[in-house]
Amino acid sequence: MTQSWVFWAVLSASFAALTAIFAKIGVAGVNSDFATLIRTVVILVISSAIVLASGQWQPFSSISSKTWLFLCLSGAATGASWLAYFRALKIGDAARVAPIDKLSIVLVAIFGVVFLGEKLNMMNWLGVSLIAAGALLLALF
Repeated sequence: MTQSWVFWAVLSASFAALTAIFAKIGVAGVNSDFATLIRTVVILVISSAIVLASGQWQPFSSISSKTWLFLCLSGAATGASWLAYFRALKIGDAARVAPIDKLSIVLVAIFGVVFLGEKLNMMNWLGVSLIAAGALLLALF
């Protein structure tokens, strides 16, 4: 079961939901950018502990320059996303902010097709459309 991508995806969604609730409560008493910094430090500590405890550390020199580039770009995009997300949570309702944030699912589908050459069939596009419609209904009405 723990080798299934579905298991990890459901776990990710569950933690993401808790992230929104915990962040909304936590950001109430602090600047949203500073709250993002605190969250990032916690993630760094936990991730480091997991990598070290599981023996997954590898020399930085073993990582290709292309991998470094794209992991750094991903990190920059993550940071920008978190800053924007915490700012939105600071001024908006979690139940409205989170669905808009989840429009990233729609964007990933589009970007996957455009930039990675992935293929989606009509049922997939219907699902993407329903996600978009559902997110907008939750956030705007």
